Amino acid sequence: MIKRVIFRAKLLPYLLVAPQIAITLIFFIWPAAQAVKQSVFIEGPFGGNAQFVWLENFTALFSDPNYLHSARVTVVLVWPYAVAPAVAGVLWGFMFNPSVGIFSYLLNHYGYDWNYVLNGGQALFLVIAAATWNQISYNFLFFLAGLQSIPKSLIEAAAIDGAGPGRRFWTIILPLLSPTAFFLLVVNVVHAFFQTFGIIHAVTQGGPAKATEILVFKVYNDGFRGLDLGGSAAQSVVLMAIVIGLTVIQFRYIERKVHY
Repeated sequence: MIKRVIFRAKLLPYLLVAPQIAITLIFFIWPAAQAVKQSVFIEGPFGGNAQFVWLENFTALFSDPNYLHSARVTVVLVWPYAVAPAVAGVLWGFMFNPSVGIFSYLLNHYGYDWNYVLNGGQALFLVIAAATWNQISYNFLFFLAGLQSIPKSLIEAAAIDGAGPGRRFWTIILPLLSPTAFFLLVVNVVHAFFQTFGIIHAVTQGGPAKATEILVFKVYNDGFRGLDLGGSAAQSVVLMAIVIGLTVIQFRYIERKVHY
């Protein structure tokens, strides 16, 4: 039997959801619509004289080697599911600072030439390491809560039936943890596209030689530094489409393997 809440005043349900709808429209729908609109125009950095160019911004975008490089760097950063604020970037940047960092001192002491300011590969490794370190605790808490919610009676019953540790993990623990794993997969992938901005801005500024310039940082560089509003708007639309596409794929295909 499905219980339904009946309101005597017909307008009350609409009034209850009105604040959330207003927030969604003002802070999400309207900015997204403005970005889509601006991406098909070319205009000056101070506004005015906007010229409709249809898809020329997107054509220039996908033919720009710097943008394609930023896309490749973003793909690399997605794999460790990086979610890192600027604080983690400052901390790791200080520890691996070529001049005063303790870890850079140890690396140089044992014969490894460490200088992420000049070496793009080392800078990218530092960004990945800092972002992954910052995200581990977030994932750990969710997995710990998921493990604690698994009934011990199921594991004990499987052990009595002769199932070994590996068998118990693959047939009981992992399937029951799949909702938690799926949730973290979606959250981490979406956040990896945006939260790495803080660490890159604090440590490398996208360098050296654009080695750590991910898509969202390129949007910032082109829009706020280069004052290319149309191009940066087009990039933000592409980034939004990528994130939505990845989320849809995850819910469409990966969720089939999730056991609730």
